[in-house]
Amino acid sequence: MKNNFAKQIVIFTVISLVCVLLLNAFVMPQVMKPKVKDTNYSFFLDKIDEGNVTKVKIEDNEIRFEVKADDGTQIYSTGRMDDPELVSRLHAKGDIVFTEDFQESNIFLEFLVGWVLPIVFFIVLWNILMRGMSKRMGGNAMSFGKSNAKIYVKAQTGKTFADVAGQDEAKEALVEIVDFLHNPKKYAEIGANLPKGALLVGPPGTGKTLLAQAVAGEAEVPFFSISGSEFVEMFVGMGAAKVRDLFKQAGEKAPCIVFIDEIDTIGKKRDGNFSGNDEREQTLNQLLTEMDGFDGKRGVVILAATNRPESLDPALLRPGRFDRRIPAELPDLAGREAILMVHAKKVRTEENIDYNAVARATAGASGAELANIINEAALRAVRNGRKLVSQTDIEESVEVVIAGYERKNAVISQKEKEIVAYHEIGHALVAAMQKDSAPVHKITIIPRTSGALGYTMQVDEGEKFLMTKEEALARIATLTGGRAAEEVIFNSYTTGASNDIEQATKLARAMVTRYGMSSGFDMIALETVTNQYLGGDASLSCSPETAARIDYEVNALVRSCHEKALKILRENVGKLHELAGFLLERETITGEEFMAILNKEKATVL
Repeated sequence: MKNNFAKQIVIFTVISLVCVLLLNAFVMPQVMKPKVKDTNYSFFLDKIDEGNVTKVKIEDNEIRFEVKADDGTQIYSTGRMDDPELVSRLHAKGDIVFTEDFQESNIFLEFLVGWVLPIVFFIVLWNILMRGMSKRMGGNAMSFGKSNAKIYVKAQTGKTFADVAGQDEAKEALVEIVDFLHNPKKYAEIGANLPKGALLVGPPGTGKTLLAQAVAGEAEVPFFSISGSEFVEMFVGMGAAKVRDLFKQAGEKAPCIVFIDEIDTIGKKRDGNFSGNDEREQTLNQLLTEMDGFDGKRGVVILAATNRPESLDPALLRPGRFDRRIPAELPDLAGREAILMVHAKKVRTEENIDYNAVARATAGASGAELANIINEAALRAVRNGRKLVSQTDIEESVEVVIAGYERKNAVISQKEKEIVAYHEIGHALVAAMQKDSAPVHKITIIPRTSGALGYTMQVDEGEKFLMTKEEALARIATLTGGRAAEEVIFNSYTTGASNDIEQATKLARAMVTRYGMSSGFDMIALETVTNQYLGGDASLSCSPETAARIDYEVNALVRSCHEKALKILRENVGKLHELAGFLLERETITGEEFMAILNKEKATVL
């Protein structure tokens, strides 16, 4: 890094000197050149006779002469005439000086203007450029090669394993690292080496950074925290220098923990394309070298986090580097309940909060989303003028996170409200009439800021990790229930089913291409999923002919489920009218109210 900085200084110095030389060669002679006025020969003779001419320079075709005046001197130029008496006339005056240059050279002034001022200008310019660069880089631009890692000493992270919930397996895997940092001799005596690096992988918001901070808090050792993006610099070699500086600091403060967040920024696979200066690859190479170069027995543990593990370079994951992989997955039912309780301790709540019910309603939520739900509940309690968070506040905050805030001032015509009511009851009725569907928890036709004019919430009674084919088909049928209700009652279509259609198509396609639930293809993988922690982008890996068959199978699945939904609603059209009318009157009904009306008379169950 020092060599690169020196190179920058040398280049700037050479450019400055070249500019100064060009300035002195071409610009300064013109600047220092005296101002000359043209005149006629008779004016020249008159000034000689008056005795005002002090200097004369005679050339072949031009005569220059200096004339004194009250306010100084002025240099004139005139053409040379055939005047044999001119020299005698000039000598007769006695005090006229014959010269070759009218302007006496001021060595100090020329040095000041030609050298000192330009050099000062370039130094000031360099300083301005460095200050501007410092602002863009978010730090001191002159601190070349510094890692800028945040250092927390002796558990100043304020986090321990008690602050981490829903990640019991990850905590168990990290306990060994804490024990090693506390008692390194115990491992050294038997000859064991702790893994130099541990990679925390999982979806965003699952607590990877929190886990790393908790490890440092439990071990009570210095904690270096830096993001992978901070290694990316505009100058070649900067990132590699920061890696060297980071490991140098860590070695000086061992035992300690170095945490690199979003390591995929610098740890992506090398694609084999050779380029002149690939800063990212240089940084990665330096990271690999540093991990090989330090002694793991000294107590320096490298933790890293990413939600794109498939993009990391294989050399980074081999034994001796990041050879321990610790998943931080989305929490299960018990984990969500524990996370809610941890965050609820930070706010004042009523005593009768049912966290299990909230956990069941938030399947698939991350720890960060659950923390946001508790915070939203506290904000809602304050808005309503209460000092304690209630169960209603938390349940409403779940809906806020899922669908956004209520649009209380939204103006919707009575006709559209009626369509939305039948649409949502269609979803709920189809779900209730199937044995493999989750129970209905809540139905509302109050518009939300997410754009939804209403929604039907279903909550499973327990945690599910697998989905059967029957459950998948029931889910698709439930999704088509809203459009089916519009067809049965209004014999028309609206745009309200766009999201339902998208979800139904996505699930049906997954059944065909990934889950092997299609009779036409059986157990054949026709689609690959990348970025499983970032939404799971899918791409087909088959021939165009097979892709056409996939489209046919998906269409058949959705069509059969749609027909099933239509059949259920036509056979229970009376309940459809009754429930829609009740929803129009109340705008929001609970699952219990829905089931009470539905069970008044026996309905047709499929």
